[in-house]
Amino acid sequence: MEFYDLDLKLHLMDIFDSNNRPLRTGFFLIDGFALMSYAAAVEPLRAANLLGGQNLFDVCNISVGEASQSSGGAVIPADARIGESLKLDVVLVVAGGDPMCFENGRAFAWLRRLAQSGIALGGVSGGPAVLVRAGLMKGRRFTVHWEHAPILAELYPDVLLDKALYVIDRDRITCAGGTAPIDLMHYLIARRNGAEFARLVSDWFMHTDVRHAGGPQRSGLAERYNVSNRAVVAAIEAMENHVADPLALSDLARLSGVGMRQLNRLFRKQLSTTTMRFYRHIRLEVARRLLVASQVPITEIAIATGFADSAHLWKAHTEEFGMTPSAQREKGGNRQLESIAPPSTH
Repeated sequence: MEFYDLDLKLHLMDIFDSNNRPLRTGFFLIDGFALMSYAAAVEPLRAANLLGGQNLFDVCNISVGEASQSSGGAVIPADARIGESLKLDVVLVVAGGDPMCFENGRAFAWLRRLAQSGIALGGVSGGPAVLVRAGLMKGRRFTVHWEHAPILAELYPDVLLDKALYVIDRDRITCAGGTAPIDLMHYLIARRNGAEFARLVSDWFMHTDVRHAGGPQRSGLAERYNVSNRAVVAAIEAMENHVADPLALSDLARLSGVGMRQLNRLFRKQLSTTTMRFYRHIRLEVARRLLVASQVPITEIAIATGFADSAHLWKAHTEEFGMTPSAQREKGGNRQLESIAPPSTH
């Protein structure tokens, strides 16, 4: 369901191209939000005001109640509360933890009213997931922190999810979180106040290597897995791109540019395991995250991670982690990506 007429909406760039008054920016902070993501978004605006010698950006912190508490315990007092009539140009939802569990009909209705009134909406870190749940991302390309991407794609298969640092699509602006909001704000400040001034702001934070919107959210494969061989890196990249439809060893070898025996020798040398065992470990890590972060049926998770059925996943998961998928779901655990060190072959 669409909640507004696209022809009546201001495009976000219309707002940022107009610099004759301060940009009125609201941050809707949902309890459990990541403080780094929030700071990386709001601090460049504060620095722009300081360096510009004038009020270029008005910032308003919005909460469900009197204040919002970050995942680390920091409390941000609210300047306004949801439901209030606010004169804003942009509202960014900042969420962390498990945004798929955020249930607040008043907040969803308020966000929809903002959209209808012509206010541009966006999300940071897990915030885009909240917008999806409010029905406000239909037909919009967007990004989200990589931690939330698998379950979001599973529950909302029709969303236009893009694995980028930030995405601007007309009246929607989304960012993956972490330090990525610094790059996003650099672009927006440059659009509104010029590239030279935006560089001054980025230099203020010693952020001299500004990344583009389509940059990767996670570190490179070589860094994440502590491997150096190009064939091994190529094989792992193919594995991560084929979780639901696993490739054969011959396919991995062909894509890596070496023979099957050579690929296995390289995996044993660099990762102390075989190629296909490492591949299964990657798929099982994805399955474990989905089990912990969602209530998607185990059979669907099995298919989404390349296992024939729930029984196949049950056997593999139990062998790998020492507990059944059902027990893993009941246990829950850290929703952050857990260690992806390869399993021992012994």
